[in-house]
Amino acid sequence: MIIGYSNGFHDAAMSVINNDGDIIYAGHAERYSRIKGDKNHSKDMPTYVGHKIFYEDPMIKNERRKYAGQDEIERPEYHFYCEHHWSHAAASYYTRPYEEEPVCVVIDAIGEWDTCSIWYKKEKVWSTRYPYSLGLFYSAITQRCGLKPMEEEYITMGMSAYGEPKYDLEYLLKENLHKGCGNILPNAKRSDIAASAQFLLENKITEIMNIAKTYSNYLCYGGGVALNCVANSKIRGLFDKVWIFPNPGDAGSSLGAAASYIDKKINWEDCFLGNDIEKELDVKGIVQELLKNKVVGVANGKAEFGPRALGNRSLLGDSRYDIKDMVNGIKQRQKYRPFAPAILEEYADTFYDGSMNEYMQYVAKAKHDYNSVIHVDGTSRVQIVRSGNMRKILEEWYEQTGCPMLLNTSLNIKGKPIVNTWDDAENFMRKYGVKCF
Repeated sequence: MIIGYSNGFHDAAMSVINNDGDIIYAGHAERYSRIKGDKNHSKDMPTYVGHKIFYEDPMIKNERRKYAGQDEIERPEYHFYCEHHWSHAAASYYTRPYEEEPVCVVIDAIGEWDTCSIWYKKEKVWSTRYPYSLGLFYSAITQRCGLKPMEEEYITMGMSAYGEPKYDLEYLLKENLHKGCGNILPNAKRSDIAASAQFLLENKITEIMNIAKTYSNYLCYGGGVALNCVANSKIRGLFDKVWIFPNPGDAGSSLGAAASYIDKKINWEDCFLGNDIEKELDVKGIVQELLKNKVVGVANGKAEFGPRALGNRSLLGDSRYDIKDMVNGIKQRQKYRPFAPAILEEYADTFYDGSMNEYMQYVAKAKHDYNSVIHVDGTSRVQIVRSGNMRKILEEWYEQTGCPMLLNTSLNIKGKPIVNTWDDAENFMRKYGVKCF
């Protein structure tokens, strides 16, 4: 077995593959420890024996930490160490669903020294280095907007739709933003700061992608910034084919590190790779609960490897009604927060116009008025559904209602990890009054 690890900083994870490239397991430590973004591996995670591969090189990272005035870290004991940005690139490169040779782009907060990098034929051909960092910049803005950096950047992205890009923030890219950017623009609306940051981010990403395009018309994309689905939608048309690894942050790098060791494509089928709740899916019961109470929890099958619930650890809602306040109340989130729709693939183009895929990686313009799944700018982060638990549920839902779409959000509350086990689901039911199946 080849065991890839990412841990020590945030969102620890473990991925296990065999020499044939089959994924045996991939999961997040936080789902077991119940500590959001847990940086350490949990003793409750499954145990495997094999070659242990780490997702970055601690010796090189310590050089940068010393330069930045940070404490050095101990070098953990592993059999092989992968360069941080290559572990990101490898996760997308070795799982890509096409054969053509791609260019790989990685944009995150920071690896050892690199903050953005371009890879072609497994060689780094371009990079930017610390302190210049789009990821650190966006995290600093997230903190300035009163949110939690390295966790709530997606809220900053959502908030940006409520504001105007009034401010030139490019000067911040020249600064060391490890400790944030302070209370810049103290009299500005947070939504305008978020909009200005999003505008700058999109422009800089487009510049990087135009450089990448000179190497290949086929893109693989990773790093935490690749979770910004609004920016992703702006670059989709630059390439003939785009593969954004569904878990592009550091947790997903555990799979990239393992894949880089065997140096061949691995057999990626879907993101359902974590802890398995082995019980029969009660599709009719789920739909009847939705019809009765408008919301239902689903905790069934293998947990998703990645930050987004796609049907196996989901809180589903009746998209025909404006239930945003109701669901945000259950999840203890800000009332302005939007929700995503899951829709049967064959109806997606009827209800939306724009880029869509099964991993909620883009935004598309709504052609309907189901407000519960439409953001303030008229877009939705659409999950098209081809198979799996969600397919079975949506088919029954469509038969009962004539609507091919449900609100889909993760089965958790704000600041807590997604449900992992059936015990977690039962706790969720007791605490928050939502029936789970």
